Amino acid sequence: MKKYCYGICFLISVAINILFSIHLYVGDGPNQEISCRSSLTWSEKAAAEAEAVAAISCSGHGRAFLDGSISDGQPVCECYGCYSGTDCSELSPGCAADANSGDPIYLEPFWMQNAADTAVVISGWHRMSYEYADDPMMSPELDKYIRKLHSVAGNAITQDRYIVFGVGSSQLLSAAVYALSSQNSSSPSNVLASTPFYHLYKDQTRLFNSKNFVYRGDTNSWQTNNTDVIEFVTSPTNPGGELKKKSVTGGKTIHDHAYFWPQFTPIPGPSDHDLMIFSLSKLTGHAGTRFGWAIIKDKDVYDKVLNYIYLANAGISKDTQLRVLKVLKVAMKADGKPFFEFAYNQMSDRWNRLTSVFSKSTRFSIQPRHPLHCNFFHQTRQPSPAYAWVRCERQEDNDCAAVLKAGKIIGQSGSTFSAKDRYARLSLIKSQDDFELLMQRLTELVSLENHNIEIM
Repeated sequence: MKKYCYGICFLISVAINILFSIHLYVGDGPNQEISCRSSLTWSEKAAAEAEAVAAISCSGHGRAFLDGSISDGQPVCECYGCYSGTDCSELSPGCAADANSGDPIYLEPFWMQNAADTAVVISGWHRMSYEYADDPMMSPELDKYIRKLHSVAGNAITQDRYIVFGVGSSQLLSAAVYALSSQNSSSPSNVLASTPFYHLYKDQTRLFNSKNFVYRGDTNSWQTNNTDVIEFVTSPTNPGGELKKKSVTGGKTIHDHAYFWPQFTPIPGPSDHDLMIFSLSKLTGHAGTRFGWAIIKDKDVYDKVLNYIYLANAGISKDTQLRVLKVLKVAMKADGKPFFEFAYNQMSDRWNRLTSVFSKSTRFSIQPRHPLHCNFFHQTRQPSPAYAWVRCERQEDNDCAAVLKAGKIIGQSGSTFSAKDRYARLSLIKSQDDFELLMQRLTELVSLENHNIEIM
């Protein structure tokens, strides 16, 4: 029995040594490659710096950034509005609630929860060329994910369409006007939009002062027989959040779909128009990345938009496209359900609280919302627009933005959107700190009507 045991042990020992020798001198194929890849070298320092800065809490009322200011060798906290101090812990008493801009910081908590999957570490020699191997300006992989994104969200047709990237949707709006405009300078195209509308339509058209197109104002006041019209169709509208299915004039159209996502509006079906524009900032909140895209049906229009982008800046930053790709991969996990549910719940909660405050007021009102069936969530839901379109109901309150400002609330006047100043726009997509202060100031203002202040 002892000889038998010794023989077994000997054979096992020989086998182990043979396997060890093979591993030492030959390697273990793909597993060895994975092992080598998991051993970080040059990226360790960059990753450590990024984690160290991200770990600075700034009391939860601000953020420190790798590219921010440095004091005594340490990154400086950039505080949210109404907070100050080295760690953003000091709240300024009597500070006005800033609801002016469309800065979409409300999604910051989602990306903090997904820090590992969305972090981007690139080498110093990453994409130094102007061009990709398969495309001069645009990442084919990102193009593929954008098409997949629209298929998941169900908000746009991309099959047999062309896609062009731009520096935010802002650049693409002007590129679209250029592409659709008349080539006859003696008879320029007429650019129109329906009031209230995003002021950039008018401002950009006037700024470029082209001989081929001219801004003409509101669609409802357009009464000539000239059919050379370029109409901005905003759906959902900014600021009201209302879905628009078709144009007013029947001319050439640019469909601005910056807010056509499940967190802002029910998606009744995919948009199927000749030229549609989308923005990363309102989809994921990454406004600072400056990225947008146009979906175009006609090859000639596509070529003109592409040429505009090329002449303006020789394409979009390769670093930007990589970050967008990383972000979209996370946003589309589990068919987009975790991301869009998070975003919708944030907006829905804010609208529930906002509606509760305005329901107690006779001096102020906000736009009505009508429930619709959403094909993405497979249920009927109310819209939760990015902005509240506030109307001052008293006859003497003909400047609503001024009335709100007197109540320590900063909004945008109605005339900014070519509407009456009896209206004002309040942003609901800023940080949670901004929204909480807005709710406090609105509650105080509304409560003055009943002389009963109770923070909602």
